[in-house]
Amino acid sequence: MKPLTRDDVAAMLGDLDDLIVVEILSTGANADELAEAQAWLANDEPLMNIGKPLAAGRVGRLVEILKSLDAEEIGPLGHRV
Repeated sequence: MKPLTRDDVAAMLGDLDDLIVVEILSTGANADELAEAQAWLANDEPLMNIGKPLAAGRVGRLVEILKSLDAEEIGPLGHRV
């Protein structure tokens, strides 16, 4: 699968600050890996219950990046305030 593009990130996560998009793209992740990272953030318990190992590698890095997007620091358009 091909690495993510800016358009892929926007389609999956909405309008984000350019620095965040670059950080996501720099992981070399693909769309499936970004979707998996989103799943981990949404609810990690079901993933662990089916025996899925904790997020690591590119998915783990994406989880870290997405976690850093604290809701209090993100404005209505997804830009850091």
